[in-house]
Amino acid sequence: MELEKEIRWVGSSYDDLLAFPEEPRRRAGFQLAKVQAGLDPDNWKAFDIVGAGTREIRVNEPEGAFRVMYVAKFVEAVYVLHCFDKKSQATSRRDREIAEARYRAVANVRNV
Repeated sequence: MELEKEIRWVGSSYDDLLAFPEEPRRRAGFQLAKVQAGLDPDNWKAFDIVGAGTREIRVNEPEGAFRVMYVAKFVEAVYVLHCFDKKSQATSRRDREIAEARYRAVANVRNV
């Protein structure tokens, strides 16, 4: 049996996830547990524009559209880069830039 990967929260991603309404937060947590176990989330999208291997968990609820960007390609952990609620169909430039900066930070730390 494969051991679950550790989750490493980057920047404010953990606090941002905790700010989700209860049901989207619970669903996002369940999907992250699947990723930890080496499985794909139920609803996801590749987001390589942020960085190679980045994926976005998509949680759609009556309260809105919630997203969790993460990278699971590294052996030591799943890095959660950014958690946010979407205000429009496209991911905002600000949310993309936050995820990109955090991806670079993870890559820099791993290369030390």
